[in-house]
Amino acid sequence: MGERIGVSDEEWALIGSLLPPEHGRGCRPAGDNRRYFEGMMWMARSGAQWRLLPDEYGKWNSVFRRYRRWVEMRFSTLCWRR
Repeated sequence: MGERIGVSDEEWALIGSLLPPEHGRGCRPAGDNRRYFEGMMWMARSGAQWRLLPDEYGKWNSVFRRYRRWVEMRFSTLCWRR
């Protein structure tokens, strides 16, 4: 499970423009969408529990909350339509 999952710069140029912008919550700055997206890809590939997400992708709970926000916003539907 230690293999890094990432997207190329070319792939990110396509994907990143589809993601909603994130704003910090309170005094905390928003985390990097690319790193969080790669964490979500790691989860999809590994099938592991969220708590086992490697630290290099960010705090598991932050990645999970962003994932839930994107699901609620129907991000995947928007991606497939473009």
